[in-house]
Amino acid sequence: MDVKRLRITWVKSAIGYSQRQKATIRALGLRRLGASVIKDDTPVVRGMVNKVQHLVRVEEVEGNEAA
Repeated sequence: MDVKRLRITWVKSAIGYSQRQKATIRALGLRRLGASVIKDDTPVVRGMVNKVQHLVRVEEVEGNEAA
């Protein structure tokens, strides 16, 4: 079974946005602007990305590409 993964890249500053959105960015594992993380494609992660979609870029990656 091949698990889908997402590369989430922080592309826009969270300055001026709510504390909840800043906390969501941190909870995704993003620590600085331009940083990327790879997460499993789950409903929880999709929901978090949906809340900060104006601040991040999301790409689907293959399993071997994620390593």
